[in-house]
Amino acid sequence: MPAFRQVGEKQLPNAVLFMVWSPKRDLIALANRAGELLLHRLANFQRVWSLPPNENTGKKITSLAWRPDGKILAFSVGDTKQVILCDVEKAEILHSFPVEQPVSCMHWMDVSEDNSVFSSFYNEDESDLFLPKLPALPESYSTTSKIFSEDKSDEIMNLLGEVRLNILVLGGESGYTELYAYGMYKITTLTGVPGTCRSLCLSSDLKSLSLITEVKTTDCDPEIHYIQFDTSLLSSCLPEVTRMARKFTHISTLLQYQKLSLTCMGEAWEDILMQMDLRLTKFVQEKNTDTSVQDEFLDLLLWGKSSRELKALLMNQLTVKGLKKLGQSIESSYSNIQKLVISHLQSGSKALLYHLSELKGMALWKQKYDPLGLDASGIEDAITAVGSFTLKANELLQVIDKSMKNFKAFFRWLYGAMLRMSEDHVLPELSKMTQKDIAFVADFLSENFSEQPELYDRKGKYFNVERVGQYLKDEDEDLVSPPNTEGNQWTSFVQNSTHLKESPLLFPYYPEKSLHFVRREMEGVIELCLQKPAEIIGKSVTLATSIPLYTVPASAEVVPRLFNLPSLWNDKKSSLHYVVFTMPEVSPCKLYVMRRATDPSRSIPNGLLAIDLGNFLNSSIDESAEASRYSCLDARMYDDETLTVVLKEAVEEEEESRGRILAQLPLSPVYTGEDEFAWDPLLRLDQQSGGIPAHNLVLENQRRTLENMKAQYVAVNGIRKVACVLSRSLQHIRVFEMDVEDEEEEDRLESQDAGADPDRLEESLGGQEQGGQAAGEGQDASEEQPSTSETVTPRLEKDSGM
Repeated sequence: MPAFRQVGEKQLPNAVLFMVWSPKRDLIALANRAGELLLHRLANFQRVWSLPPNENTGKKITSLAWRPDGKILAFSVGDTKQVILCDVEKAEILHSFPVEQPVSCMHWMDVSEDNSVFSSFYNEDESDLFLPKLPALPESYSTTSKIFSEDKSDEIMNLLGEVRLNILVLGGESGYTELYAYGMYKITTLTGVPGTCRSLCLSSDLKSLSLITEVKTTDCDPEIHYIQFDTSLLSSCLPEVTRMARKFTHISTLLQYQKLSLTCMGEAWEDILMQMDLRLTKFVQEKNTDTSVQDEFLDLLLWGKSSRELKALLMNQLTVKGLKKLGQSIESSYSNIQKLVISHLQSGSKALLYHLSELKGMALWKQKYDPLGLDASGIEDAITAVGSFTLKANELLQVIDKSMKNFKAFFRWLYGAMLRMSEDHVLPELSKMTQKDIAFVADFLSENFSEQPELYDRKGKYFNVERVGQYLKDEDEDLVSPPNTEGNQWTSFVQNSTHLKESPLLFPYYPEKSLHFVRREMEGVIELCLQKPAEIIGKSVTLATSIPLYTVPASAEVVPRLFNLPSLWNDKKSSLHYVVFTMPEVSPCKLYVMRRATDPSRSIPNGLLAIDLGNFLNSSIDESAEASRYSCLDARMYDDETLTVVLKEAVEEEEESRGRILAQLPLSPVYTGEDEFAWDPLLRLDQQSGGIPAHNLVLENQRRTLENMKAQYVAVNGIRKVACVLSRSLQHIRVFEMDVEDEEEEDRLESQDAGADPDRLEESLGGQEQGGQAAGEGQDASEEQPSTSETVTPRLEKDSGM
């Protein structure tokens, strides 16, 4: 029987550029040339969901990475230069952030479990005890993110994940390399990285970062380099880095919460509120008399008489029904905005002040946090900026309260006057007007109905009766009608006091600015204080090793970079970095494995060796197999001791190939010798490849011929014991379960009661239906699955490994 069991096969309509297995579940993420992000389940290669490209995310996916717990998928988009975090459960975008360069590769890892800092730290983070849960943003508004929607208002913890620190590493062009704690907060910016990053791997003990870069020169072919950076500061300050990163991630998420709350407030404010201003402007432009609008309404108020033009405005354009509807709309909009300010903006501001204050306390502990660049003065500026934002939010509440009272009184009087014009019955409560009511309406008309020609030049209207909308416009212009602070005793007291006027204890107040302007100022100050640690930590990272491996011919076939060798692997148990690569121009039938300690100060034996792929298959596949030589097309570390490879016969004509081979190569036999390679640091590795110790392997049954498929690339998951093979055309995929023999007895027992486990039943059915799928593998995947909008997403909690 074949060594590996095929459990799925599919011909996809679009070329696959990236494929990555989930670290915890039987799911594989694919990104294709059309810009789609696809999630497939192992059984029958069944699609779970697809995320199509859009204007906000972009259309050119350049890399993929799973969060170590398998709950969030990160992908980078080249045309919009951003990184997006997607919820695996519902295919929703949780978070996104811009990057300076297009990201060409990414790696998401968590810190080793054997560190005792996390158990002690968990009890120190008591924010949940002191801060109430943030109110969920209303789903009725078209916010661009669902992170704070109903039933998901605590998504901060979903993004933070487990207490253990996890770091997303990004690499791109022009040496761009950055580290993001919890996938959100930039914790390190590296400088001095040569070339374009092609692969990277951060060690789980945080002691080093390994990169594969492509360095281009003007005269020669591009060179592939292996580079190791010393990141020991992150390792030695792990407790402090973890605490700081969690605080910064909380703060970053709260800033997003504030921005989305303002978006909801802007949508709650309707354009219908501007109708009064526009109609009054039209009235001024069309009327023939020289009487001002203010005088027209005062005549109606005092004498109960109106001009012909004013009566036409009220009865024909505004109408009694329209006035009533306008009043209800204003009251409803103001009420919704008021609720959002109180429940969302103020709650978010209090949480921001709490986390920033704790962060300031950490910064004052200079012995521990000074090396990380935590600056108390910058955090104090951020606290002050949040205070100014809170003052502006309170000012908006006062404007809403005053406007609601003014409009209610004005509409109550005008509604009664219009009923009398139309000779309808006027209710007694509407016809009663005390002298105080008349004075109040007169003051409202005097304040709001005076013509302002400068407004017409800028806004296309003469009036600004509605005062709330100016606070919610995301524009750089000052408020058209700032609040009148004359007669305010506190303002007068502060202005007349020399000490209070310049006191740092009082938050600055910007009476001329909108709420959006103050929010942007607050974001800028906070982001400025959050950026410094990334710069300081980045400067502490030093270059430990730089090895030029080989050159890439300029005529080499352009293939998706994720599949390009070399590949990197992080051995957590042995604290080793593995680098697997080939040098086809020098030794086409050899596969090279380089081991480096994650601690740059430590050296290890057998640092570099070669596996000779010639004549390693026995005659069970083909009688003439012993005379064949093989070259490696792709190789991935299956686990710490096994390599999964795709091989082809080293023949000149492609048509003469007898099929590609999927094989498992054990590494333990090749590390038994004591041959050491004598490095010459002045030469590239391909220039001294003849001295690299080579080992032969003989495989018994850990291989399978891939018939009717020109396999080229492979993605593996040793925890799930699966492999996915992709053809050279990038559209033909096969999925295999690798360790079949170890599971035969277990499979036999489970097959007796397949109904007890839906996943196992699904896989059993997949084996039976495989023939049908192979026969129809040319069908478009969109014909086999419902469209994205119609797909019913299966819940993923049932997967094992959760």
